[in-house]
Amino acid sequence: MWRKVASVSGLTLVSRLFGFVRDVMMAALLGAGPLADAFMVAFRLPNHFRAIFAEGAFNAAFVPRYTKALTQDGEGAARAFADDVLSITVVTHLALLGFALMATPLVVAALAPGFTADPAQLDLTTTLTRITFPYLLFISVMTLVTGMLNAHDRFAVAASTPILLNLCMIAALVASDLFPTPAHALAVGVLVSGAAQLALVLAELKRSGLGLSLKAPRITARVKSFLTGFGPAVLGSAGVQIAMFADTILASFLPTGSVSYLYYADRLYQLPLAVVGIAIGTVLLPELSRRLARNDGAGARDRLNRALEGAWGLTLPFVALFAAAAAPTVAALFGRGAFDAQAVAGSAAALQAYALGLPAIVALRCVTPAFHASGDTATPVKALAVATLANLGLKLALIGTWAHAGLAFATSVGAWVNFGILLWLLARRDGFSADRRFLINVAGLGGATAAAVGAIRLAGDHVALARGVVPALPDLGPAVLLGLAGFAAYAVVAAPTFWLARRAGA
Repeated sequence: MWRKVASVSGLTLVSRLFGFVRDVMMAALLGAGPLADAFMVAFRLPNHFRAIFAEGAFNAAFVPRYTKALTQDGEGAARAFADDVLSITVVTHLALLGFALMATPLVVAALAPGFTADPAQLDLTTTLTRITFPYLLFISVMTLVTGMLNAHDRFAVAASTPILLNLCMIAALVASDLFPTPAHALAVGVLVSGAAQLALVLAELKRSGLGLSLKAPRITARVKSFLTGFGPAVLGSAGVQIAMFADTILASFLPTGSVSYLYYADRLYQLPLAVVGIAIGTVLLPELSRRLARNDGAGARDRLNRALEGAWGLTLPFVALFAAAAAPTVAALFGRGAFDAQAVAGSAAALQAYALGLPAIVALRCVTPAFHASGDTATPVKALAVATLANLGLKLALIGTWAHAGLAFATSVGAWVNFGILLWLLARRDGFSADRRFLINVAGLGGATAAAVGAIRLAGDHVALARGVVPALPDLGPAVLLGLAGFAAYAVVAAPTFWLARRAGA
């Protein structure tokens, strides 16, 4: 399992490195002003719908059922099921695309109502959204193909598709002089990347000897089962996106730049989420689906224990860095060009708030597949509904005093509520029980995180002294020193803990 996770994580890390280059170029060319805010909203719209209808919900409903058909009835039955789902997906998304293109101004006004006070800002965001929205159709079909590949333990090519998104957006920024603004160039880059990503996974599907055909839609028994699971999964994904919609809606009423502050902070805390959480969740869903199909409950529980401890072990050093050194990290990565000191401070405040919820957000990528693998897509929705209410209530309560940082903090609290409910419910149905190895690791990782925060703060005092002597010290230098100090302290404490836990578990 960890070899597969390492494959997905490695490619995801490459993608994030290209994404970092992209974000540095975006920050330098767009800054955190009106142009950047317009593109962020235009980019988020198809991504919100993708997250609702494609990646999360689709995988939750499709992969376990495709894996079951493949395991029990063979490749022919699995392919017929995939063909039927493809037809329904294309028809549905073409209808959604037609509506979105006609009603774009209304959709934008609903997502960012604060923009309606500035007609020029609303018009620009509408234009950019019409360019980016067809990206949703390409990515939705790509998600189906990716699910098929993952069920056959082919993760590499699918995990590399985000690299194409970043490369296309970088190329668009390089050629931005050919467009009215850099934001227009980025929107076109997003659209082109969707077609490129779909072409890549289709080529891998053909190379793997797995076919897929577009036919007239059929509602078979398997498709009915898929739709039955897809409905609650959509509601669950929608709950997450509602919270994100709320961030964008509320931030549009805050001072200019608030939407961008949340975006750049989100990009940083998404790094461990993507490299660790999403990678583990991608591999864990088909892994648990196969084990539960064979009635191997003990094996599934063991995999979940290992996934959780591994996810936290790889994530907590980033939590320490983001919580104790948010401003130096943001300054080192984005603090140049149009991204001024105010933008650094605003993004750092959001990053610190997001860091508090990062362990829960990553752990959700492990716990939620345990429900989906058994065909239960309804329970995660119920837990998320409670968490979303807590999240939205806190957003409204904190926005007046903490501004955009209050929105990020509410997201973190909502994630912990969601994770706590799901873990409790999973334990009640005997889907999870913390073994001895897990408990030792969690205790040790808590100590390692505390050591990392202490080391970062101690190193920060020395960096401050160095800045007094050498005022022109580059921002990258202090950030690297702080990161190295934190990660070294974390490793010194965590490594013996993992060794001890493994021996105790054996």
